[in-house]
Amino acid sequence: MPAPRFLTLTDVAETLNVSLSQVKALVRSGDLKGVKLGGRGVWRVETSELEDYIQRMYTQTRESIRHGADDLD
Repeated sequence: MPAPRFLTLTDVAETLNVSLSQVKALVRSGDLKGVKLGGRGVWRVETSELEDYIQRMYTQTRESIRHGADDLD
């Protein structure tokens, strides 16, 4: 069975191991592209958009480390 094209915000939070409110903030800010669907306005994130976001975060992290921002917790 192929992976779903769209994920709920809860699915995204579980994938990233962050809170639902953090995912909502990412979508609200536009850092993570989401789409509001249907009459009830449920939010979904396309799997490809989540993968793009993760890759951007890897790139930002590499740049940050390269420039001496070593703030690992």
